[in-house]
Amino acid sequence: MIRVQTEPFDIGAEVGAFSRGTGRIGGVATFAGLVRDSLGERPEGAPPVRALTLEHYPGMTERQLERIEAEARRRWELADVLVIHRVGRMEPGEPIVLVCTAAAHRGAALDSCAFLIDWLKTRAPFWKREETPDGDHWVAARASDDDAAKRWDRDGCS
Repeated sequence: MIRVQTEPFDIGAEVGAFSRGTGRIGGVATFAGLVRDSLGERPEGAPPVRALTLEHYPGMTERQLERIEAEARRRWELADVLVIHRVGRMEPGEPIVLVCTAAAHRGAALDSCAFLIDWLKTRAPFWKREETPDGDHWVAARASDDDAAKRWDRDGCS
């Protein structure tokens, strides 16, 4: 299931609901991303981030997230997948993204969760703008995110 929303969500409640109700699940892996008060490689003494705004193209974003989910399901035998991604303005400490995968075995759950977040960071159409006391600044893509996603590159979607 894919959800793109502006509303905050309760990580614990979402994981609890996701992991209930089936005997086929032997492992659930989760990743929760939160807004930090310092994004990117900020120099020592740089002003803190007051807020982060994520922009996206409605419709296109959901379709790309569905493609990424489908690729995870193609690579691993998964019982279920949940991706919640927020858009709009968020303050430090608020959740941005939640990825949950469920599988009969831990390896598939763990690997597919890592794959999903790596590809979400690099292949989903989201744009970040940070708000600081010095003004608003667009956040550039990080080479380290691209490097992490490369480990999954093979005959999959782009």
